[in-house]
This record gives sequence, C-alpha cells and structure tokens, in this order.
Amino acid sequence: MPNRLLAAPGIRISLTELIEMRHRVREVQLFSRPGQRSPLVGLHHSKLRGRGVDFDQVRVYQAGDDVRNIDWRVTARTQEPHTKLFHEERERPIFILVEQSQRLFFGSGLMFKSVLAAQAAALIGWAALGHNDRIGGLVFGDNEHYEIKPRRSKQSLLQLLNRLARVNQSLHTEAVPQADSLGIALRRAREVLRPGSLAIIICDERALTPAVEQQLSLLSRHCDLLLLPLSDPLDHALPAAGLLRFAQHGAQLELDTLDPTLRKSYRQQSEARIERWELLAQKLRVVLMPLSTQSEMIEQLREYLNAQRPGKTS
Repeated sequence: MPNRLLAAPGIRISLTELIEMRHRVREVQLFSRPGQRSPLVGLHHSKLRGRGVDFDQVRVYQAGDDVRNIDWRVTARTQEPHTKLFHEERERPIFILVEQSQRLFFGSGLMFKSVLAAQAAALIGWAALGHNDRIGGLVFGDNEHYEIKPRRSKQSLLQLLNRLARVNQSLHTEAVPQADSLGIALRRAREVLRPGSLAIIICDERALTPAVEQQLSLLSRHCDLLLLPLSDPLDHALPAAGLLRFAQHGAQLELDTLDPTLRKSYRQQSEARIERWELLAQKLRVVLMPLSTQSEMIEQLREYLNAQRPGKTS
C-alpha cells in the first residue's frame, strides 16, 4: 500500500487526535449528569439496581419507565403514578475493550474501522473521566493485547490512548489474525473486573462467534455491558463492480459481483450477523450501539441516544 495512502485521513489515528476527542464529549451525553440522565441508564436499569446505582429522585411516571420502580407511597398520596429514579455510583470502574486487528484495517466510508474503533474508545474514555469514573481498558488485536487497570486518573486514560494509537499505527494488511482474539480479551476481563463494573466492547461486527457469545454471557452475570460492533458498507452489500480478485497470505479469491445469487447470499449473511447481535443484546439485556464507517461517529451516537429518550420511538 503506498505511503501516501497510509497517511491519508481516516487510515491511521494519532495520539494527538485521540487526545483532541476530549473536546467533543460535550456534543453527546453518554453518562448522567446532575439533573440530567443519559438514556443509557435505564435500558438495563433493573440490572443496575442494588449495585452501581443510588437513589436520586421521584418523578411522574412516563411511558417506558420500569413498572418495578414505581413509588407506591407517592402514587397513593398524589393519586398519580410516580417512579423512582437512580443515578450511577461515582467512581464506577469502566473497562474499554477495543479491537485493533487486521480485519479492522479496512474501510470504504469516511474512515477505516480501526480508526472508528479508536475514536469511539477515546470519546467514551474522556466522557467516563469527566463523570468521575475509574477508567481502564484492553487493546487487543492480532496475537497481542495490552491492558491498563482502571484508575480515576488522566494518566491512566492517556496510557490507554497511547497504546491504542501505537497499535493502530502498526496495523497492516499482511498480519496473521488470531482465531479468537476477542474471546481471549473477554476471558481476561472476567478475571480482572469486579462486580458492578461497566465493560464496553468495541469490536468488528464479524467477531461474534459462539465462543464469544458464551464469554459475553458469562461477563454479563457480574458486569454491565455496552456493545459497539463496527461495520463498513461493504460488510453488508457487494458493489456491482464485475469480477473482483482478492489475494492474502498466498490465497486467492475471485468473485463475480454481478452474480445476483452471490449478492443475495452476501446480503443474507450480513443480515444474519446483525440479527445475531440484536438477539444477544436482548437476551443479556444489555445496550447495543452499532457503529458504521459510513457516517460521523458523534452523529450516530447522538441519533441513537435521542431515539432512547422518553417519548421517542425507535
């Protein structure tokens, strides 16, 4: 790949760019603030009760509120349904597992998936630090992983971002991917995270194997999860570009992208992956926020969060 292409915007990410993401935290409310609540809290509210959250206030019941949180005393006194609200416990450990592998070193949209992953990790990291949480993480990729223990310090986040940028800068198309890098990362997370932690998984959409599903299920028993599978438009549909030839590690593949049967099969595989993520999130009662290289990350997050607010329908 020519050096000028590798230097193009969206191909690589630098530590400076990851640090600058702190200025964009105000553009999207990922975590609750005094007097304001993020829609992320409440999507799996019942799981958080009793660990990681404290009582905040009582307000009039709104459509979509968990009926188990209704305050019956206030309801009886006012003759109008009221519900209890909770806020997240301060200094909650937040652990970001972010993939930087050869399969993410690709993109046909605004950026490579590896860059999108790094941007998302940085934004969440700065938001968590601003929320007074302890932040740490694990950067995993092809045959390597780097771990930063959760601490409530800017230095801890900078260590994570520095490692993230270094791994991103070293990505290339000839790496030999590890069969289950995400599964290994999740097993490590289960070893180091204490109950009540929030684990944020940023990975390729194609990474969801039966083994990974099992690890996510086990991790969700004592941690809350936020899943951010990454995709590119070419992951979901083949372009009508005629005969395409691919070569990697000595293997060659030839595809006729004008073949309607091939295009249909490719699209169905994509739809099955998306459905698999959705079913898993429903089963585990965790938050799922897919991200695509097709549009700007902040816009995607804002659109998702707005759709989850009271009175909104998705």
